[in-house]
Amino acid sequence: MEKTVRAQLKYLHISPRKARFVADLIRGLSVNDAEAQLYTASRRPAEPILKLLRSAVANARQVLKVEPSKLVIREIRVDQGPKMKRGTPRARGSMSMIEKKQSHVTIILAVSEKGTSKYTFRAKPKKDKEAPKGR
Repeated sequence: MEKTVRAQLKYLHISPRKARFVADLIRGLSVNDAEAQLYTASRRPAEPILKLLRSAVANARQVLKVEPSKLVIREIRVDQGPKMKRGTPRARGSMSMIEKKQSHVTIILAVSEKGTSKYTFRAKPKKDKEAPKGR
């Protein structure tokens, strides 16, 4: 059986659609790569998801006694939480509904024998400059 650890973030006051965009960035990455991605992401859900990832890593250290370099994000799921319903006044005394959406985020980390990395960082080969063509 595969060793896994789980962490949950409930009632995040960001819509699930926006949080899923950030979750898709880190799905399947190693923990180190995912942390780098979230740390440099400029979107608002990146900060709470980074905090959740660090909490899951702390859980793995405590429960599984494993190094963070051997952990991989096996699953990240963003579900819809309850909606807060508000209203805004409209013409002729009517009201329009405003739904303030919330998210539940779940991260499941798994232990990988080789700390797999989705990205390989290599230097790009330099292009040869050709002589400019005359007119």
